[in-house]
Order: sequence, then C-alpha cells, then structure tokens
Amino acid sequence: MSHLIAPSILAADFANLQRDVEMINNSEADWFHIDVMDGMFVPNISFGIPVIKAIKKHAKKPMDVHLMIVDPDRYIKDFKEAGADIITVHYEVCNHLHRTIQAIKAEGMQAGVVLNPHTPIRVLEDIIIDLDLVLLMSVNPGFGGQSFIENTYKKVIQLKDLIEKSGSKALIEIDGGVNDKNAPKLVAAGADVLVAGSFVFKSENPTETIAELKGF
Repeated sequence: MSHLIAPSILAADFANLQRDVEMINNSEADWFHIDVMDGMFVPNISFGIPVIKAIKKHAKKPMDVHLMIVDPDRYIKDFKEAGADIITVHYEVCNHLHRTIQAIKAEGMQAGVVLNPHTPIRVLEDIIIDLDLVLLMSVNPGFGGQSFIENTYKKVIQLKDLIEKSGSKALIEIDGGVNDKNAPKLVAAGADVLVAGSFVFKSENPTETIAELKGF
C-alpha cells in the first residue's frame, strides 16, 4: 500500500474553509485530518461538531477525527453523526481504553489510539490487535507549526515491530512537523499515514505540496 496523506484542517484558512476543503478534494490527499481540542487536555481550543458538520457537507474523502479531549466517550455518537469516519483517542485520557475503542467501532467507525511523544509503545501491547490505526504525535499536542521530534523514527520502528508480531492490521499515522525532509524517513521506517498541516497550507501551492508528500 502506498502511504496516505491527511492534510490537517487546523492549519487551513478558517475564513475560506470551503475553498480549502475543495482543494483537498481535488488533490492527491487521502483523508481529512481534523483536530478537536477542548482547552483541558491540551492548552488550546480548536473547533467542534458544528464545524465538522460543515466540512462534511463538502468533503469527498474520509474524515479522520483526532480527539484531544478529556472524556471522549461522551461524544463518540455525536462525532459519528457529524460525519467522522475514523476516530482516534489519546491513551493518556482513557481510563477504560478497550471499552472506548469498542464504542467507536460499534458506531461503524474505524478506531485508533494516539500516543504523546513521552508515552512508550509498550502500553499498546494488550490492545494493538483491536486497533485500526495508531497515531504517534511527533510534536507535543495542542498547537500547529511545531518542530518535529527526532525520537519519532525510533518509535515508528518499535510500533511496526509490535504490529507485525501481534498480527494486528493497524496503520501507523504520524502527526506533527511533517515536511519534505522527514516524510521519506518516516515512510522508510514504516509509517502508513502522514498528517501535514502548516507544511501544506502555508506553501505557495498546497496541491503540489500534497503531491510531493504523496510521491515519496
């Protein structure tokens, strides 16, 4: 499988959101990556269900919703109704992670777990077989435009090893500071999905930038 590209809507121009959604529709991107922040788990507030519903009206590709929120179980059904196809939740906030993953799947969505940069891969050993994807944060979550954390390559290799040994079919997704320099190394290490925000939307030609990332 060729790796997937998921532009992060957090870096889009919110005053021209439909334009940017159409750009992604017409590009080589595979998913929409949508960061939901509550100002509690992370020190920032992004957008919620009304904005996701608005994006869904125009989006022609799967919506990959990354919940950076406390108590995500309360909102699983709401995000499904808003248009989410994939939901990822943070290991760091889920007291009953297996139950949360099963609740996401019960709504007909793909389910994944997110690990912050300091969280080791080994915490997934007992749940990896149940996951559709694992999202590794390559920056500290909460704000776009941060610098990539180099230790991420090692974590990708460790995660790939765990997935292969367990027989899991989980995809490896990377979020944070992805650009044309580290993307080839991430794919070589085993990454399946690259989230790119600022690198795409702040470029002179976002469609070409997406094609460049897709071509590695």
